[in-house]
Amino acid sequence: MQKKSKKNSAFAQHKSLSIQFSLDGFSFCISNSDTKETLLFTEYTFTSSIASPELLLDKIIRIFDTDKDLQQDFTSVFAIHQNNLATLVPNKLFDRNNLVPYLKYDVKTLKTDFITYDLHNVIAANTVYIPYVNINNYLFQNFGEFEYKHHSTVLIDKLLNYSENDSEEQFFVYVSSSHLDIVVCKEGKLLFYNSFSYNTKEDFIYYILFTAEQLQMDPNSFQLTFIGDIEKESDIYSITYTYIRNIHFMNPINSFFADSEDFSNHSNFILIA
Repeated sequence: MQKKSKKNSAFAQHKSLSIQFSLDGFSFCISNSDTKETLLFTEYTFTSSIASPELLLDKIIRIFDTDKDLQQDFTSVFAIHQNNLATLVPNKLFDRNNLVPYLKYDVKTLKTDFITYDLHNVIAANTVYIPYVNINNYLFQNFGEFEYKHHSTVLIDKLLNYSENDSEEQFFVYVSSSHLDIVVCKEGKLLFYNSFSYNTKEDFIYYILFTAEQLQMDPNSFQLTFIGDIEKESDIYSITYTYIRNIHFMNPINSFFADSEDFSNHSNFILIA
């Protein structure tokens, strides 16, 4: 397990905690509750993907027990569940009292699974998903009441706000170590969203080109914007550039990582943007 941190020297009496976790890692951001200024960002990357939510909880407990930055009082806590156990449902097709059918075609569910949903702030849709209940229980024991959402809910809403004034179609790819989320939008309206698992660089580019083909977007003309765990030196960037020439990295409004040697400005859009 590898740890990287960046700290702002500013002091705050009241602090908020935002955390994001997946089977690949855990990260958290501490900010000033009054000014929203980012004070600290820390990322733990697991050397190998965790096999189950139970083992993930063991890792998280160990982090909370050893990281003194997490052993503080916070005015609010917000948790982001990052997994592929989710689907997007338009409001006109949504029944909050019958969530199971929405997942049955995309996710292998068990009768004991707890299924919940997030209401989007920007679009008339809901993200239906399975959160890591054991981790929610642990957070409740530590902090009491807290808010949580699926990572795709946060990602989509942020990107729609980010691109609301763009008249051209925007093709965003949010990259994790074994997953990619593709969000296509125009003038603040969502045209496409999906999440894919990949093992090789060929898998990675296949999903991008397949999505572009389905949307009739020409790889020689549309702009692709990368966010997350990807750099120009990576194989997945190189193979993408072979097929798509107009590639950019996200340039968030928040400049917290501008002078960082450990983090790229585009790397943690969901927690810091």
